[in-house]
Amino acid sequence: MPFSGGLIRAIGLCVLLCLPGLATADGGKVIAGWVERVVLLPAGHDVKAKLDTGAKTSSLSARDIERFEKDGRRWVRFTLSYEDSFDRKLEQQLERPVVRRVRIKEHVGEYNSRPVVKLGLCFDGRRTEAEFSLVDRSNFIYPVLLGRRFLARHAVIDPSQTFQLRKGCPADTVIEEGA
Repeated sequence: MPFSGGLIRAIGLCVLLCLPGLATADGGKVIAGWVERVVLLPAGHDVKAKLDTGAKTSSLSARDIERFEKDGRRWVRFTLSYEDSFDRKLEQQLERPVVRRVRIKEHVGEYNSRPVVKLGLCFDGRRTEAEFSLVDRSNFIYPVLLGRRFLARHAVIDPSQTFQLRKGCPADTVIEEGA
């Protein structure tokens, strides 16, 4: 007798919840939906993020990306351009050191090289950092995409759910290093 999709999903979630340390509220991985709210730091804006296990690197919507050198290191100046969870259009100019570059294959088969920077964010009410490739995501629904490098440390995804995580960004939390 074949299993229904709902039964298989329920069994999968039960297995995830029963495995010690996999889905915990004490700083371990959480079960998240495929779309969640995160807080971008340092501005503190609440934005919708797509959690995408198909993408290795997280990405962030940025315009006016300008590369430059500072103190012998590669830096980038850019404008974050996004809508917050209340559909307000926001912009913020930032400068960050480039931590690495990624080569992304576009849908048309061409490769695109993007700078990657570290930015703080709050995920499930906890402050952390993530590495983001910078790209103009204005044609996409979600200004933030969280990829596998970030998700592997923070979440298990339930693709049938959205908005499962705690909101906000407590001031007394400690920034977790790495992404």
